[in-house]
Amino acid sequence: MPVVISLLRGINLAGHHTVKMDELRALYASLKLRDSQTYVQSGNVVFRTDEKDLVRLSKKIEEAIERKFGFHADVVLRTTADLKNLVAKNPFANRDGIEPAKLAVTFLPSELEKKTCAELVGIPCKSEEIQLGKRELFVYFPDGMGKSKVGGMVDKVLKKSGTFRNWNTVNKLLEMAEKMEKETSGTK
Repeated sequence: MPVVISLLRGINLAGHHTVKMDELRALYASLKLRDSQTYVQSGNVVFRTDEKDLVRLSKKIEEAIERKFGFHADVVLRTTADLKNLVAKNPFANRDGIEPAKLAVTFLPSELEKKTCAELVGIPCKSEEIQLGKRELFVYFPDGMGKSKVGGMVDKVLKKSGTFRNWNTVNKLLEMAEKMEKETSGTK
């Protein structure tokens, strides 16, 4: 049974759209998504499913969140293979001095359009660096994310359609998904 990683946008930020992780796991179970595991409080869920249409599944989860918690949260889904490929293609991987906590990946629900790519490349960066992928973008914040204006500009260009995670979280989610897949195949 395939393992999928679910990334929710905009929950548990500054006291807004509060969702307890045990309630989120229970919601996923009610949707017949098996063995749900959460990581940190920002809406990362790793689970098993037989569903092949991830776009449809994403909408189903979004609708269930809205019914249960009373607000809309975008849901971006990736397979274990997707995440493994993303990690392998990290454009910062071979550079010295890159701090994982300062590297963010914005996960998008669909491929970037050419016009959007041009707008993203045109964002004025001071010390930050943006690298584009197909359904994600990598942003390195050498001075930290807190003071940077780039994240807000990226959000504006993307029309808030993606959700970002730092590199440590990306790697932890991949580790969880791979472990779950090994357990599924019977090799621990």
